[in-house]
Amino acid sequence: MSVKPEIALVIVDTQEDFVNGSLGSDAAKAIVTNVVGAIDSVTAKNPNAQVITTQDTHSDETYLETREGKYLPVKHCIINTKGWEIVPEIKGRLKSLKYRTITKEDFGSQEWQEFEPILHCVKTIVLVGLCTDICVVTNALILRTAYPDARIITLSDCCAGTSQEAHEAALLTMKSCQIEVMTLEEFNKGGYENNILLPNNEDKED
Repeated sequence: MSVKPEIALVIVDTQEDFVNGSLGSDAAKAIVTNVVGAIDSVTAKNPNAQVITTQDTHSDETYLETREGKYLPVKHCIINTKGWEIVPEIKGRLKSLKYRTITKEDFGSQEWQEFEPILHCVKTIVLVGLCTDICVVTNALILRTAYPDARIITLSDCCAGTSQEAHEAALLTMKSCQIEVMTLEEFNKGGYENNILLPNNEDKED
């Protein structure tokens, strides 16, 4: 009889183009080691953890004609190119794990509903990745809506935004929607086991 996972780790869009490529940044490069650390931490705490990656996925021929392409006319994450691939440091760590991948053409994905047989029993969902103010926050809010009883945590230093200001604004939005925000160190020191990092413990309901 298989053991159901109690925790899921969602790794959002840690792809070459968002780290080193056409939309890369120093901030994105800086979180790669922490994302690997988050994988190690979550799977150490629960060897049966469900690990899910998302991959932004676009067509070379049609991207610039899409709504996103008209707002952001920079080709990126073109399917089956180097820029579409998960960065080697993270991909290499994932090779030793059983994990699932969602390919998505937009910021969020409706495929989360298809994970209901797995995620309905999960007590905690942890999010990391890129970009905080676009795909991380979008998927966090979709998961918050789809699985309202799950505890959702975003690891702030395992995410990077399009700017520091945008990163911080997105974290604030998530906090406002009862998504916990903590660092990897806080997670490792007890944030996972205890609801000690709710803002001032004021959001707990009697």
